[in-house]
Amino acid sequence: MEGEIVFNIDVMLAKRKMTVTELADKVGITLANMSILKTGKAKAVKVATLARLCQALDCQPGDILEYVAERAEQ
Repeated sequence: MEGEIVFNIDVMLAKRKMTVTELADKVGITLANMSILKTGKAKAVKVATLARLCQALDCQPGDILEYVAERAEQ
């Protein structure tokens, strides 16, 4: 298994005291698509969407995205 990119949208939502619905509205994507991003099930994200997320949350991409290295098999 290789490393993965994790979306920390929950953390930023809590810091900004914002709901997922509010964020989806501000970013201009459906609640379903926001949920896919939030749960980490997205296979890709447009740079424009990432920019709108950063604008809505007043943050940098690194505040939302995190690289998690491959975990050792147990």
